[in-house]
Amino acid sequence: MLVLLIIFMVTAPLLKQGVDVDLPTAPANPLDVESPEPIVITVDKSGLMFLNIAVEPDSKISAEALVKQVKSALDKEPKRPVMVRGDANGPYQNVVATLVLLQQANVGSVGLVTEPEENP
Repeated sequence: MLVLLIIFMVTAPLLKQGVDVDLPTAPANPLDVESPEPIVITVDKSGLMFLNIAVEPDSKISAEALVKQVKSALDKEPKRPVMVRGDANGPYQNVVATLVLLQQANVGSVGLVTEPEENP
């Protein structure tokens, strides 16, 4: 349990960067501490996308630029994890559209970022 607590403490600040969205809650496993910094795509409730590895991570990014930058980053470091932070109050279609763009960027595996569930 102590190891899990430490992993949560280390990875939580990594995923709290960028645009503020209301994440859904779910019991999920944390990222491996030894993995490279993840590529994180944030989708807000209006469908705007933000990329943590962009020159301006707090500015919206177009679909074409997202595909190009993610593809370029994965060409340099193929084992880099790719994560999507979708707003819990936005339409599911926004997340699906982002997953389609990541498929176009030849991303093989995508993780969904959630908030941990609170135990009563």
